Amino acid sequence: STRVRSSAASDVYKRQNKEVIITMTKIDIFSGFLGAGKTTLIKKLIKEAFQGEKEESLVAFCVMGGIFGEGIDLKREQLIGAIIVGTGLPQISNEREILKEYYDKKEGMGFDYAYRYPGMNKVLQAAGRVIRTAEDVGIIELLDERFLQNDYQRLFPREWEQRSVCQLSNLEEKLAAFWEEKHL
Repeated sequence: STRVRSSAASDVYKRQNKEVIITMTKIDIFSGFLGAGKTTLIKKLIKEAFQGEKEESLVAFCVMGGIFGEGIDLKREQLIGAIIVGTGLPQISNEREILKEYYDKKEGMGFDYAYRYPGMNKVLQAAGRVIRTAEDVGIIELLDERFLQNDYQRLFPREWEQRSVCQLSNLEEKLAAFWEEKHL
């Protein structure tokens, strides 16, 4: 089987007698230099790396909104979790500021239309990688305190109503309880 690892920054950690490979590479940026044909090849290699039974856990890092954050379909146990860092807000630009100003005047919701909604769209796309079929089970970790605000929570899908807020001190316990409840 094909294994995708970063030669630049790959570390192996032992945890509960399982090897966890943590690979840190911005494949989205790297693939941009290779051209469209090579991007397809890299996507295929990554998908192959996540197929079949594994003796070790694989962790991949992708850029939210990039082709690998949205374009790879990993089902069932191929992908059992996503850690989403940040709210996905787009960069400040003249176009976004014009949009913000327009909707501020029209509805008083300029920030929402120019920044929050496009950002949450990226968050939901990334989270959607975890649950692809009716049989899929997984965890979505949202790492940003802004997700605790009503302005963000009102944008969550109804399937997220039974969510849990974790602290670093109780994260491992909550994850273990989730998987135990799912009997996996």
